Amino acid sequence: MISQSRREAALSRLQSWAQTATDKLEGLPRKPRRWLMIVLILFAVLLAVFTVTVPFEFYSQCAFAIGCFIVALVLRKQTGRFPVVVLITLSLTVSMRYMYWRVTSTLAFETWLDIVFGYGLLGAELYSLVVLTLGYLQTAWPLRREPQLMTAPPAEWPTVDVFIPSYNEALDIVSLTIFAAQAIDWPKDKLRVHVLDDGRREEFRTFCDSIGVNYLVRDNNHHAKAGNLNEALKVTDGEFVAIFDADHVPTRSFLQICVGWFYKDPKLAMLQTPHFFFSPDPFEKNLNTFRSVPNEGELFYGLVQDGNDLWNATFFCGSCAVMRRTALEQVGGIAVETLTEDAHTALKMSRAGYNTAYLAIPQAAGLATESLARHIRQRIRWARGMAQIFRTDNPLGGKGLKFGQRLCYLNAMLHFFYGLPRLIFLTAPLTYLFFGAHIFQASALMISAYVLPHVLHASLTNSRIQGRFRHSFWNEVYETVLAWYIIGPVLMALVNPKLGGFNVTDKGGVITDKHFDWTLARPYIVLLGLNVLGMLFGIWQLATGDNGAVTTILINMAWTLYNIVISSASMAVASETRQVRSEPRVAAELPARVELSDGRVVDATTLDFSQKGIGLRLPQDVEIPRGERIKVTLFRSRQEKVFPATVVFNRGGMFGAQFDSLSLRQQSELVRLTFSRADIWATTWGSGRVDTPLAALHEVSRIGVRGVQELIRATLLAFRARLSMRRRPPQAFDNHMEKQ
Repeated sequence: MISQSRREAALSRLQSWAQTATDKLEGLPRKPRRWLMIVLILFAVLLAVFTVTVPFEFYSQCAFAIGCFIVALVLRKQTGRFPVVVLITLSLTVSMRYMYWRVTSTLAFETWLDIVFGYGLLGAELYSLVVLTLGYLQTAWPLRREPQLMTAPPAEWPTVDVFIPSYNEALDIVSLTIFAAQAIDWPKDKLRVHVLDDGRREEFRTFCDSIGVNYLVRDNNHHAKAGNLNEALKVTDGEFVAIFDADHVPTRSFLQICVGWFYKDPKLAMLQTPHFFFSPDPFEKNLNTFRSVPNEGELFYGLVQDGNDLWNATFFCGSCAVMRRTALEQVGGIAVETLTEDAHTALKMSRAGYNTAYLAIPQAAGLATESLARHIRQRIRWARGMAQIFRTDNPLGGKGLKFGQRLCYLNAMLHFFYGLPRLIFLTAPLTYLFFGAHIFQASALMISAYVLPHVLHASLTNSRIQGRFRHSFWNEVYETVLAWYIIGPVLMALVNPKLGGFNVTDKGGVITDKHFDWTLARPYIVLLGLNVLGMLFGIWQLATGDNGAVTTILINMAWTLYNIVISSASMAVASETRQVRSEPRVAAELPARVELSDGRVVDATTLDFSQKGIGLRLPQDVEIPRGERIKVTLFRSRQEKVFPATVVFNRGGMFGAQFDSLSLRQQSELVRLTFSRADIWATTWGSGRVDTPLAALHEVSRIGVRGVQELIRATLLAFRARLSMRRRPPQAFDNHMEKQ
């Protein structure tokens, strides 16, 4: 075995050689350098074609695959970008070899059943390979842009209009964003906060008037959020526009670290920051993985957007972004032609020759969707909107885009076509176990020799690239949960892009009881049932079938077992857990001071906070009974603010207090000292456990077992309810099942 130190030394020499070669190449005159690059590219292409297409027998293919995988295992442990590039090269090499072999050696189908299922699977595999390749292009070399602070004196800083569009969100949610927007560190005469209320609610008007915020309405709701923003553009004149969704709370530093980039790059039209959530989404809440497993969106905001930035193809995401007004007006304002007005607006800016940028530092935090039903509705809108852009303003055509930009936008749109391929992968082995269809016209051993390297390299490489922001196998769970629901809208948008309307994603609220969502879980139950039945068929065939087909049966059973794990884990998401707090608590350790009712003052540390209450850790010798009135002091630099509160629970040195009725000024000060602190969000961004594929597989399998348990439990409860309701009126039974 080669020692770790020798491996690192060899890799260091290889990196040094590559850097030396690059330096010498850059030192050549322009014309010779260009011709040399052309020769090197042609040589690389010919070498790649040879490596991909050279035919191997079984043992030669196994030796090639094992050698590549050993190199990948060594490189995975190395730091830096060069090992990532080599890992991607190895992954694409074995994947292209697999696909070339697949197309040239496995399609000699003999029956119509084989043709239908075989070409269906091939189409899903080709789609996955294209998405894999484009994903590597996006994420191999993230730009990692740093903040650009303002250097001019504050008197010379530009005027910024802050837009907070709202439609049906509760005032408690929107007021938090408004207070935080007012707290942004920017000259007050150059910061204008506007609430764009498409709900036209009098309580919002009164609130805005009382705290000195502009309240804007229009006489219609045409084009939903996009139309709302465009109307606000007509009656404002700030040099820059910052946009925040009604539940996205900006930090005080937001503008100071973002606007500087517009002065460094006069062609910059839009700078996007991450969407960071201080409440768990349905996956995190129902599976109890909040802050332990990266959520569905972290890959996009943690890595993909940073990779897009390298290609000048950052997407506008509808919130937490700054735009140059002149550029926005030149492209006609916020796009209204599709449901994903944000991404379409960025595409228009890129076509117009403007630059876009991404700063991967959380500068705002918001509420995630609380229930699976709301989450699915939101994703359906995104999928339909991206399909509309693909159909009406395809990035592969039209003027103004560079090659890298076209590919980044293309991959973003192709991503939402995963519904049908995902369902094909979840049912493909059943075509053999149920019907005897041969979707691969090759021996089982040759299939294994080509398929396994393709799958293992893709998994290993993505784990190395995405490890901080996406754990292995979770992508399959996310896509399985949504696949059934986005197929129809995506296909409809391709046929008729005008179908479908904008729906607002509800935020806030409570889930009063734990229940299993039978309606949403039906597709997962069907998938799980089919795969379990397939396993039983496989066992029966092993016991009674042809001995020559044992290897083929085992391969299909292994694939089916994996699909059972993914389907059951997806089903676990449909088991909604209770959410009794309408305002989630934010975990944070901040210095505090508590004044007791008897006049004693003790130092404390916060555990969490919300708009309505705060959790505290006090010294062990301090006892505060429930119901006692206290004063909590929070600090910001040399300032301190006092908030009256009442103790509502105490347990082992931990206390929970509910704020007494706070004035508007006190509410604003509370937001400045808590939600507006950038360090609270930055400390948890990308700081979770790094992915290890085997540990991730174990975790998904454990959740799969839990999903089966939840299904059994819900089935027993429903059966028991049916028995107890036999003699009751039908309406009573229906009401009872609604609660279940």
